[in-house]
Amino acid sequence: MSVIIPTLDEEDCLARTLRSVQALDPPAWEVLVVDGGSRDGTIRIAEAAGATVLRCARAGRGVQMNAGARAASGTLLCFLHADTLIPPDLTRLAARTLSDHSIACAGFISVMRTGGRVCWVVTAMNLLKTHLAPLLFRPLAFCRGLRLLFGDQVMVLRRETFWADGGFDERLTLLEDGDLCLRIVNQGRLTLIPRLVESSGRRVRAWGSFRAITTYLSIGILWGLGVAPERMRRFYEDVR
Repeated sequence: MSVIIPTLDEEDCLARTLRSVQALDPPAWEVLVVDGGSRDGTIRIAEAAGATVLRCARAGRGVQMNAGARAASGTLLCFLHADTLIPPDLTRLAARTLSDHSIACAGFISVMRTGGRVCWVVTAMNLLKTHLAPLLFRPLAFCRGLRLLFGDQVMVLRRETFWADGGFDERLTLLEDGDLCLRIVNQGRLTLIPRLVESSGRRVRAWGSFRAITTYLSIGILWGLGVAPERMRRFYEDVR
């Protein structure tokens, strides 16, 4: 399995994430950190952890993850956010799940944590959105196996599945993961592995709980109504 981590000024989170990757048993085949032009200590941290660092001429999560996928040599591709911690058995769970070729992509249950406590409302809402958004807005696709997976749920899929639909749409700066889900459901089901990964609640901390909840909920509804991701971008600024 090739672990692909897009980064841009992630020195506050990356070391912990890479430690969780190093604890994988069995280990990942390779770890690729794809940097979009960091000006902090991100690259130094990645190199110190033994990751392969790729430098992208253009920043953008879709652009960077595609660059990592092109360089990857593993059979499975695991797209991991720089602020997400994974369990040590993730490699085994992903391989076992994707040995079923009726499954096109797998993700995990994301728990959002900030300041040492779990943001239970946001966590529950994101879990619900995985199933409810496609059920309400894409019911036929839901019946075929569509689930809406986001990057903080750690998307894992076979390399041929990823490239069969062209990978991530590099024109998108938001919801490139949801867009991929809509396309790859034509190749098989998307599934949620009942195992927890832990994501940083830095947006909740920066925005406050009310704004975070309403933003996440609004984006899910607008996605369902077919609003272009670029029109939603102004509500979802980067937080480092």
